[in-house]
Amino acid sequence: MCLGIPGEIIEILHDKPDLAMVDVSGVRRAINIGLLEDDPPVPGDWILIHVGFALSKIDEGEAKAALEFLEGIGQAYADEIAALLESSID
Repeated sequence: MCLGIPGEIIEILHDKPDLAMVDVSGVRRAINIGLLEDDPPVPGDWILIHVGFALSKIDEGEAKAALEFLEGIGQAYADEIAALLESSID
């Protein structure tokens, strides 16, 4: 199973045009955008990222929905671990 994470393009790195600075839930990192050469992203665009590569451009609504879903998965996992800890047999 592959997991794509949405991120927003902040800037294209001029000295390395295949890289863009991308904001992913408040964390900024350089992402390779070379796979999107047919429709290059620009600052403000949202992309779907997998292992450091932009796979496709997505719209903001799709990005927000994906982020909410991923946050929900994380919370569900944390809730399950908490429930397991509370129900431990001594």
